[in-house]
Amino acid sequence: MTRSQKPKKRGLATPTLLLTLGASALLIGGGAAALVYFLNRGGTVGNMPVGANVVPQDALMAVSLNTDEEQWRKLRTFGTPQSQAAFDQNLAQLRDRLLTANNLNYEQDIKPWVGEEVTFAVFTPTAAATPNALPSPGASPEVLPSPVPSPNALPPVPTPQNQQPTLVILPIRDGLKAKEILEKPRSQAGTTAERTYQDVTIREVKSKDQTVSFAALDGRLLVVSNDTKAMDRAIDTYKGAPSLAAVPGYSQSLSKIQGGKPFGKLYVNLPAAASSTGRSNPQAVAAQQLQGLASNINLEAEGIRFKSIYWLRPDSDRQHEVRNNAKDIAKRLPADTLLMASGGSLQRFWRDYSQGTTVNPFLPINPQALEKGVQQTVGMDLQKDFLSWMDDEFALALVATPENAGPTVPYSVVLMVKAGDRRAAEASLKRLDQAMAERYKLKVEESKVGNQPVVNWTLPLAGPTITHGWLDGNVAFLSLGAPLAEGLIPRPAQPLGESAAFKQSVPQDLQPNNGTFFVDIDRAVTAKNLPLLQIPPGNRDLFSAIRSLGVTAAYNDDRSIRFDIFTALKTGNQPTPLPSPTVPAPGAGLPGSEAPAIDAPVQPSPTN
Repeated sequence: MTRSQKPKKRGLATPTLLLTLGASALLIGGGAAALVYFLNRGGTVGNMPVGANVVPQDALMAVSLNTDEEQWRKLRTFGTPQSQAAFDQNLAQLRDRLLTANNLNYEQDIKPWVGEEVTFAVFTPTAAATPNALPSPGASPEVLPSPVPSPNALPPVPTPQNQQPTLVILPIRDGLKAKEILEKPRSQAGTTAERTYQDVTIREVKSKDQTVSFAALDGRLLVVSNDTKAMDRAIDTYKGAPSLAAVPGYSQSLSKIQGGKPFGKLYVNLPAAASSTGRSNPQAVAAQQLQGLASNINLEAEGIRFKSIYWLRPDSDRQHEVRNNAKDIAKRLPADTLLMASGGSLQRFWRDYSQGTTVNPFLPINPQALEKGVQQTVGMDLQKDFLSWMDDEFALALVATPENAGPTVPYSVVLMVKAGDRRAAEASLKRLDQAMAERYKLKVEESKVGNQPVVNWTLPLAGPTITHGWLDGNVAFLSLGAPLAEGLIPRPAQPLGESAAFKQSVPQDLQPNNGTFFVDIDRAVTAKNLPLLQIPPGNRDLFSAIRSLGVTAAYNDDRSIRFDIFTALKTGNQPTPLPSPTVPAPGAGLPGSEAPAIDAPVQPSPTN
């Protein structure tokens, strides 16, 4: 029976923002972390990243960065003076570790021959040491050829426990110029040797902490690695073993996010990423149903846009229920909202999440524990009494109270859900009122906001107020914290969905969609008495450069989900020259402390 004939299991059915926040966090956190990782540590197929046919298929992630100086200048204009200085310092450290330490100058030694983008690929230590699944042509079906050492080959250097095996792939645009520059004699600060693997000459530099390998592949690509096994696997891949370029669904997914000349391209191996967290929960297991995540990173006038997609494995028996029904719930929230996540169906999201078919490794909630907690706390069944009528769009938000209101609690958490069965919803809310009054002795009383009835729960002592009621269109709301009902009923005077910050940050291209996420970082990080959004001191410069962040998610089809992210950034000063070069300590970062001459044989058409 073919895949199309197999009965499909339901699953991965709700790409609301609660579903995609994990992927978004992976993209923003992982993608940005990857870039910061490279900053701190030192042949394109179609629209794929350069060297996609060299990166082994089980790489944890790969990121390609454009070498266009104008794009880098534009990136450096974003931020505050403090964040710009910190970013420039990272760039200077990258330059010193990759170039200055090797007696190289970018303008003189790299720019004349390098192509339009450079790719970095990161592996888990285990993956880097794992032989490729397919041998290269001519090799035994079961045993890959072993490296052929030269008499002067270097002994292996133990890999530091905190070092991730990394490949750096540089396209050679001008083979003659590369050969001329890279074969110039340079000062020797480490032990050098060479070996042969798969008929490819590998030059190695041994420093105190690591061995860095260099190899030119047919005069078209220069590959650098801080791990000898990763280098061998890259050569195997170039000669035919499974590559990033051959990841199932990757090429088709990339075609859905093309547009413009991206500054960067990101690929994340989602099953490997979930496994690397070390968690063995149902969500980590469910991640094995996914194949990968891809994103194109574009610099725009007001910030950075990530056009992204993730997709299922071809052998997965799951499928998405294509239902993009999130509409205008953001217009029911006031413009004072600091943070909001919306989606198409809370019922479906929770059902799939609790069954382990909705994947979000960054939402470490135990579904069974939460359901048990609701039962023990209020004596009600989460599934039957609440989620049964929550089968339409919803939003969860954090709203700031106007400064002149002077409440005891300056914020309110709001949940809005459009009820599919209002009668069932009203019955459940009435039972909830009774539980609050009988179990916890809260004062439960009805009142009116305008002509609309609401129910308030108040504590015996002064404290937060809990209010629930109905908005027009069968939308139930519950707020916890500062009194907020007057700002919601009948509708906000200034809706969030019509605010300039929301419109600027939340991508509008995905229409229809199934959820959005918005956070006003500029206001949230300066908010008082809000510990959940307090930024660690070491990250404040980074967050001070961000105005707001928006995400929109939508089904692409029953096998993939699209989501776009826009980070609205402040504009700082015009870039100035980077700090003067400084030679780092020997062995600091990739590629090491010294660069050997690289044999770069010239192809008939090296500039193509």
